[in-house]
Parts: sequence; structure tokens; C-alpha cells
Amino acid sequence: MASMTFDGIGKTFPDGTVAVANVSFAVADGEFVVLVGPSGCGKSTLLRMAAGLEMLNSGRLLMNNTDVTETEPQDRDIAMVFQNYALYPHMTVYENMAFGLQQRKTPKRKIDELVRDAAEMLDLTRYLERKPGALSGGQRQRVAMGRAIVRHPMAFLMDEPLSNLDAKLRVQMRGELKLLNQRLGTTTLYVTHDQVEAMTMGDRVAVLKPVFNGQDSNLQQIDTPQMLYDQPANLFVAGFIGSPAMNFVRVELNAEAGSLRGAITGAEISFPVPAGAALSAYAGRQVIAGIRPEMFQACPEREALFNEQIAVAEALGADTFVFFDIPSPPVNVNDAEDSFTHKGKNRLVARIPPALTPTPNQRLPLTVDLEKLHWFDPTTGVAIRD
Repeated sequence: MASMTFDGIGKTFPDGTVAVANVSFAVADGEFVVLVGPSGCGKSTLLRMAAGLEMLNSGRLLMNNTDVTETEPQDRDIAMVFQNYALYPHMTVYENMAFGLQQRKTPKRKIDELVRDAAEMLDLTRYLERKPGALSGGQRQRVAMGRAIVRHPMAFLMDEPLSNLDAKLRVQMRGELKLLNQRLGTTTLYVTHDQVEAMTMGDRVAVLKPVFNGQDSNLQQIDTPQMLYDQPANLFVAGFIGSPAMNFVRVELNAEAGSLRGAITGAEISFPVPAGAALSAYAGRQVIAGIRPEMFQACPEREALFNEQIAVAEALGADTFVFFDIPSPPVNVNDAEDSFTHKGKNRLVARIPPALTPTPNQRLPLTVDLEKLHWFDPTTGVAIRD
């Protein structure tokens, strides 16, 4: 087992592209940490640097408090599981799982014991004599996992291992991987672009963002999945975590008779704001309010904050997502300040019970639990909270 520490990690490619900038976080012994973010955010580069397959330009990598920045990949005692399985097609499942141990000159009896133990753990015993071409995608991924498990490494590094599977199998394999991690207790660093996968699997999740405009670090926030959802650090995290994504609207805050009132920019919608000290400091200014789709509630028309025509309704069985436009400029979560120059309508999405599914162009009166609104600084994008 191992702890891992990324200390000010940076990577710039020869063409000048900054892939990773000043990333610092620690993975505790036995912890399952997921790196998540859009394409180009540096998550796979970080994983490759942890494996020793990519050199650092700055910072240090520690394992068990020992600096391994210059250590060769084969000497780091880690095992990687790749997106494309990387199995030898001419070898049986048994031979694929045993190959790495054979290269390490492990005794044959020990190899057989380790392979069969891993096969039983992964429900692969009946397939040991088959070749990869005769297996399903999920079975091949389990073989790739087995090849890593037999080594009993200090840490697993997994690079989008489920992305080649169909949706149903991906859900099944998520559960299997999580149970496997709980059983083995091996430190795991897992990369995915799928925030649902990240939220359901990680003990903690690190949200990364591509480096633009002299940004200090790719790392936006690292925390438990629930804390990322409940208390996002900034607009980017708030917009990335949650499905469908959080809605953002611009709000003018005004102090009235000792209380605070908000008015959505460009729309004739105003409401009382439950304000703490941090938000009260923005009185007389514009801020960004975040509304998760599940915060909307159907209500009588006289109580509605929103009563717009529904543009699109997506019935999903257990829920319906309804989309509607308000006459307020949209908010760009990647660059909050520049977004204020945009004109046009802002499309919002609400999650409602299926029994309330409207017909096209029908108006649907909706209100919001104002106590649960998220607030963000329009210039920095940082969350405003006491």
C-alpha cells in the first residue's frame, strides 16, 4: 500500500502547451481518488507522470513520503489499467494474467496461486483457457484488472478503464470496481471524463480544468462527492458536477429596509434573498446565482418565480427535464467576467415529477427553494458563502 503526494506538479510540452500547472494534492494510503474534468484538463498527463511515463517540468512526486520524481517506471511498484485493455490476443486469459509475473521471474507455483486467486475474485476462473477474442468487453476489462491485481502493487493507476464499454455494462463495472477496491484496500488513482462515474466511485474527487489565461492551477477542488455537490468552490465546479448541470443566472442585489432583494438581470423576476454577511457585502452589485435543476418546484401561478413556455420536455420515466428560456444573458462558466458581454436568452432546465410533464409551449409555474441557491462572484467565479 502507498500514499501519494503531488507537490506543485507542472508539465509543459515542447511546443509550449501547458498541460499541468502547479497541481498539489495527496492520496492517502488505501484511498480511491478520481481525477475528473473535460478533455485537455491534464488528468491523463497527471496519471502518466505518476506512472513515470511522463517527466515533470516542476514539482515533486512522493510515494510513502519518498521522492520518486526521478525513479524509473518499473521501480515504482504501481500497476496501470488502460482504456484499451492492452491484452495479448494470442495468449489465454491465464497467460495474460501471468505474463508480468513471469517477467519478474516469480516461481511457477506462486504464479499459479496468484492468478487463480485473482481469477476467482473477478469471476474469471471458467475463462482462464480462453483467448481475449472470445470474451466480452466487460470480461476483457476484468482480465486487465486481474493482470494488475496479481502483482499486488502499492498503487493502481486507472486511465478511463470503462470508457469502451456500453452504458449498462459501465454501470455494472463501476460497482464491481468499487467493491474490488474495498476488498483489496489498494491506493487507487482513477481518471475519467464522466462526472457520474467520478461521483459514484471516488472516496474523493479532484475536479480539473484546462489551463487558460495564466490560470494558477488545473486543480479547482478536491473533496468528497457530496461536498463537491453541496459546496462547489467556484462556477466551474458547480457547472461540472451534477447532471443536468447547474443553471446560472445574473442577479442584481439591492438592500431594502435592512434586507436583501435580488432581481434577475433582463427579466422581470425579483425575490427576497436570505443573506449572510458574505453575500450582504455584494449589495448594489451584480452576482451569479446557481440553481440546480432539482431545486425547482411546481407551484400555483401566483407563487411562481418562473412561468415561461416550456421549449422542450424530456420524459425519462422517473423524472422529466423541462427546458425554458428567460430574457437574461447566459453565463459562461469558463469565463464569468467575459460572459457579461453576451446578449440573448438564458436557457434553464428543471427536474420535475413525470406526472407534471407539460405539452410543448405550455406554461409551467415554477418556484425555487431560495435557501438553497448558490452564489458566485461574477469576476472571479469563486463561491460566495459565510
